[in-house]
Amino acid sequence: MATFREEIIHMIREMPEDASVEDIMAELYFRKKVDRGLQQLKAGQVLTHDQARERLKKWLE
Repeated sequence: MATFREEIIHMIREMPEDASVEDIMAELYFRKKVDRGLQQLKAGQVLTHDQARERLKKWLE
């Protein structure tokens, strides 16, 4: 199993040669959010569709 550092190095190597620092940071941020979501899913920290709709309704009113 690769270390976090090795995973980041692999991610950067897979990016286009002209990737900017901003591109790399955006990809890291995206992956962090996806990983967090997957951890929450495994922990059962999820909302039903109706629960999500109710939360959004408060924001959109």
